[in-house]
Amino acid sequence: MLKLVQTTVADEQQANRLARMLVEQNLAACVQTVPIGSTYRWQGTIEQGHEILLLIKTTAARVAAVQETVDREHPYEVPEILTMDIDDVTGPYAAWVEAQTTARK
Repeated sequence: MLKLVQTTVADEQQANRLARMLVEQNLAACVQTVPIGSTYRWQGTIEQGHEILLLIKTTAARVAAVQETVDREHPYEVPEILTMDIDDVTGPYAAWVEAQTTARK
């Protein structure tokens, strides 16, 4: 089964660093980055700002390692790490994700 892990970081440099790390370590087949605006409450204050959303495509077998890596490498004190099942995907794309996230020797 394929998984989509979502997180946000403060800027493009952080996003690119984390995305590259995940792909280089075969934890993700693809990481898309999207600039977004966020409104949230942090330590009692409502904050608004710009962030970069990372959409991380991986497999069920690699999702725990993705979550651990994001948590360890993330610059935020409390990083957003959301994981969703991808229930409907084309066969060729699913096979590509599986091939890209297979641990290399």
